[in-house]
Amino acid sequence: MVAETTWAQVLSWRLRRQFVEPASGDDAVAIARRLCGVQAQVASSAALAVAVRHASPRPGEIEDALWRDRTLVKTWTMRGTLHLLPADEFPAYRAALGSLRFWEKASWQRGHGVSAGEIEAVVDAVPRALSGRVLTREELVEAVMEVTGDVHLRQALTSGWGALLKPLSFLGELCYGPPRDGRVTFTAPAGWLPGGREALSAEEGGVRVLRAFLGAHGPATPRMFDAWLFRGATPKAVLRGWFRDLEPELAQVEVEGMPAVLPAELLDDLLACPPSEDVHLLPGFDQFILGAPRDLEPLLPKAARPKVSRTAGWISPVVIHRSRVAGVWEAKEGRPVVELFEPVPERLLAAETDRVATLLDRL
Repeated sequence: MVAETTWAQVLSWRLRRQFVEPASGDDAVAIARRLCGVQAQVASSAALAVAVRHASPRPGEIEDALWRDRTLVKTWTMRGTLHLLPADEFPAYRAALGSLRFWEKASWQRGHGVSAGEIEAVVDAVPRALSGRVLTREELVEAVMEVTGDVHLRQALTSGWGALLKPLSFLGELCYGPPRDGRVTFTAPAGWLPGGREALSAEEGGVRVLRAFLGAHGPATPRMFDAWLFRGATPKAVLRGWFRDLEPELAQVEVEGMPAVLPAELLDDLLACPPSEDVHLLPGFDQFILGAPRDLEPLLPKAARPKVSRTAGWISPVVIHRSRVAGVWEAKEGRPVVELFEPVPERLLAAETDRVATLLDRL
């Protein structure tokens, strides 16, 4: 039997599953776990994404989890962007993403100005250079030179720096270390993270990540999952295999005529979810937006897309009303300034603006 629902109900349910309505997350790690990571290209956006979902947010919690407790890890994962992930979930993400091996494609190598031999040398040298060490960008370049003895790699590393490190992150060989004098550092997850050596197959990792995604961003289709994971570039056979392996745990759901799947244990919760009437201010690059297709009209009206999904991959902070984007906002002098696309209850908007202003002041 296929359950039927609407996008309004699905999006309302996602707000609840993602600790937005109400703000009920226990801590930064639990929030990152439920969201399948918090995008961290912009550190202030990541901090606010956690804070708006936190039952009792406190300054410095993310930093403590990253550098003191090591229960969060910061590295490049989904779509090649920086994320905060629970450290104990990192093996699943590296197993799934490491199997994609995008850096072995000639088109990728040409696009980043490196040869197959150069990227192979970097992938081999960086783990050895980082073993038991925390290095700045500059120190890592010098260490790679020492390991390989190949001075020609300096040009490849310094010109295509970020791109050349992403394969190491996908393979689970590199993550961020604690900042030093305001500079970024890198280290090896195997020695840095508790349980960092756990080995999973690509199939095990893919199924774990898919299960988590559907639990926060479902019901969804393979296309939706793939767009979130790797911008639609996951090999189709791999994608089908993950969905096939998870199939015994899934329920079939029809969302306004679109076939999708959801963990069966969550189906009753979805179907009982009432529509949302609340107003929420979510930060830039928020997972509520990133976990859904850009062309999902019930979430993001077509006319509003240029204001939300902007050039160079920038995703604006948004105003959510009735589970859909009703406007955008930006912080000016520590307070949200809103641009609405459609009417929003003034009382609810004022209360949410005050709440987020308080959070911005604490971060």
